[in-house]
Amino acid sequence: MTSPIQNSLLEKNAEYARNFTQGHLALPPAKRYLVLTCMDARLDPAAAFGINLGDAHVIRNAGGSAKDAQRSIVVSEQLLGTKEILVIKHTGCGMLTFTNEDAHDLVKKNLGPNAAAEIATLDFFPFSNLEDTVKNDVEYLKKSATVPDYVTISGWIYDVETGKVRQVV
Repeated sequence: MTSPIQNSLLEKNAEYARNFTQGHLALPPAKRYLVLTCMDARLDPAAAFGINLGDAHVIRNAGGSAKDAQRSIVVSEQLLGTKEILVIKHTGCGMLTFTNEDAHDLVKKNLGPNAAAEIATLDFFPFSNLEDTVKNDVEYLKKSATVPDYVTISGWIYDVETGKVRQVV
């Protein structure tokens, strides 16, 4: 039995596929850059930042964490040739609202001790200051041995209420 979400996926995909003409695009991103941003549903990187299909890699995770995305960043750069990273966090991020302890306690309460033990050493990468976190992630990437010196790295904040982006670093 399929859910309403699955039915919608099938319907919307059928519409999309009927007019799809981009099957010729190369595997590496044409503009050789990647965007690291949050998984927040209020942020549409393609629309907000003018990213056309095939232009860039878009890596998304809770909070747009550079540490959490490092595996994907290495693949993007080393295997697929990206030369620039845009770290884009956003206002009103959920990662500003809790601590690691809060998240671990919630998992234990809701999912039990086995789940708590499974994630005992997991860092959720919460943060308390948006601008500082952008700067820290950019600095982390610049110092990382896995990111070559020739890679351009910048940090941005997207405002979910206005749709505007501003550069932090």
